[in-house]
Amino acid sequence: MTAPRRILLTGWFSFHHGEATAGDVLALARVEEVLGRAGWPYDVVWSPGFRPRAPHLDEVRPESYSHLVFVCGPLHGPQIEDLHRRFAHCTRIAVGTSVLDPGAPAVTGFHRVVARDAPGTEPVTDLAARAPADPVRPVAGVVLTHGQHEYGAQRRHDLVAERVTRWLAGKDCARLELETRLDIRDWRLCATPAQLSSVLARLDLVVTDRLHGLVLALRAGTPALAVDPVAGGAKVTAQARACAWPALLPAEGLDAEGLERWWEWCLGPGREAARRARGEFAGGGARDGADDLLSALVDGRPPRAGRAT
Repeated sequence: MTAPRRILLTGWFSFHHGEATAGDVLALARVEEVLGRAGWPYDVVWSPGFRPRAPHLDEVRPESYSHLVFVCGPLHGPQIEDLHRRFAHCTRIAVGTSVLDPGAPAVTGFHRVVARDAPGTEPVTDLAARAPADPVRPVAGVVLTHGQHEYGAQRRHDLVAERVTRWLAGKDCARLELETRLDIRDWRLCATPAQLSSVLARLDLVVTDRLHGLVLALRAGTPALAVDPVAGGAKVTAQARACAWPALLPAEGLDAEGLERWWEWCLGPGREAARRARGEFAGGGARDGADDLLSALVDGRPPRAGRAT
């Protein structure tokens, strides 16, 4: 077997207006594993919209390659046909792909198609299934609010959301946006508290600027990195104090260093602290307003507007 001089790995993740899916990128990792084991040199080209600093199709010199490999996805359309024209001198191979029309130019332009599925053939396992396994990343639930206009000039909600989400975008974690609002008509939202609690219990931590984001996370035994979005502190700060929960940052002092510090704590000692908080709630050790409700009801004094005890 004569080894290729150099291979260019492409896919839908390479096109300017293509998209990079998790399955495609894992399929690429499987191909890279095979080529690396064989010791064959290769380059990968990426969509500039997905990896702006990586090599792009319009930057590479076709004459630098002896082979082109197209990885995963359906074989159809002018973008693939353009690859055949531009890399006409290369041996072109498609691997792990779907063939919709065997006679289409996008298909017939390849010297060989090692299909994942095609008319008249038995399907084979997708490349992503056998891709090298990566270490599991933390899964963070994100519960933010852009409302609470009752705080007027003290509101820092937009600033907090911008800083938190920008910081989260740079974290190597899985992010899951959540909403405490329930809705029986919208399939994207939970319909009951039990459904939301089931999600929260399966997370590694919750990042939130909502009081109930904090409380419901701890109730599920999941550590919460809380930010108070109100200047000077308001109900989130008060609730963190009531729950004796230390992972709290003020809107005024919100920075990446503080977020990183409490992130590490939540994924370390915070796990046990959250479990203790859950036990405290479930065992009735934490006092709440309902403990005084009966005495308030039989107090005998008529209610007055604005009266709080």
